[in-house]
Amino acid sequence: MRTIKINKKLLLLGLLTTSLTLNAAYNTTRSSSGVSTKIKNVVDSQSSKNNTVNEIIIPKGLKPGDTIGLIAPANYTNENSYAEIEYLTSRGFNVVYGQSFSSRWYGFGGTDDVRAKDINDMFANPKINAIFAVRGGYGGIRIVDKLNYDVIKKNPKIISGFSDNTTLLLAINEKTGLVTFHGPMADNLKNIPPVTENAFNKAFTSNESYNLLGFDDTYSIMKTGRGSGRITGGNLSLVVATLGTDHEINTDGKILFLEETNEASYRVDRMLKQLKLAGKFDKLQGIILGDFKNPKQSDPTDMTIDEVFYDNFGKLNVPIVKNFKSGHVRPFITVPIGAKASMDTYKREILIEKATK
Repeated sequence: MRTIKINKKLLLLGLLTTSLTLNAAYNTTRSSSGVSTKIKNVVDSQSSKNNTVNEIIIPKGLKPGDTIGLIAPANYTNENSYAEIEYLTSRGFNVVYGQSFSSRWYGFGGTDDVRAKDINDMFANPKINAIFAVRGGYGGIRIVDKLNYDVIKKNPKIISGFSDNTTLLLAINEKTGLVTFHGPMADNLKNIPPVTENAFNKAFTSNESYNLLGFDDTYSIMKTGRGSGRITGGNLSLVVATLGTDHEINTDGKILFLEETNEASYRVDRMLKQLKLAGKFDKLQGIILGDFKNPKQSDPTDMTIDEVFYDNFGKLNVPIVKNFKSGHVRPFITVPIGAKASMDTYKREILIEKATK
């Protein structure tokens, strides 16, 4: 009888130990599952940044007598900026100046508040028909979170610039749906080439569809195909700088335009790889590679810029055009960011449905 009692106690002790072990394992698993879920939610949140697609807002086109506000949203105004004034006034436009045009704070066209206020005020002002930047450099990312996107959306109008202004053009387009313009500024408008002026007219003063490849024939077809979607992009380093922010570029179902200047080929490769790893090439409809000025090889063993392009884009099943004359180059072809386009390299066409109305 004593032995049986001992066995029962041992049995009860064993069952209790087993129960405690199973409960601990369950709680550990549930805890791990909770952590995994939290991690997954964070990853999903990161990967789905800025995936909202706004309706396209087409701004009104320009006509003689309209007023254009000039701003320096990045670096301060320099002597080249006055070529832009001369060209615009010669076309019969009135020009007004934001506070940033004549301000200076470090290397910027005034403080962050001054530069952001210029943009917000000019969008809110019904007497101003368009906003043109006079310089790039650096500074857009410092004010992108200071823009009033509600005011911008309710008062749509042309805003144009390039280089560092990519940050502002993309943010405004992504947040509001307003078509913005990767357009010429400063000395791009000095002794303006016919190609630049023709593209300027189609982008800013016409309400008709047009062929983005119809202005200049020095581009080349890297990969044949067809695709359609909104155009997005701009300066490569500024596009990459949006990743992981609330202003992250959305490339799904779109035609990606990229340009760059004075970047070594390995640095271009690194930035393209970062975009690829972020999934920005997964759902593209086409690629337009603009001017990549002075793409030096830091080492003789480095890839050339063309080899970088083929290594990153060669396996994508989308149409690709390269050496398109837009960016840090003359002549300069304006690209409407956010406009609908149909790309057909067999016909040598990138048809812009409408940039202005």
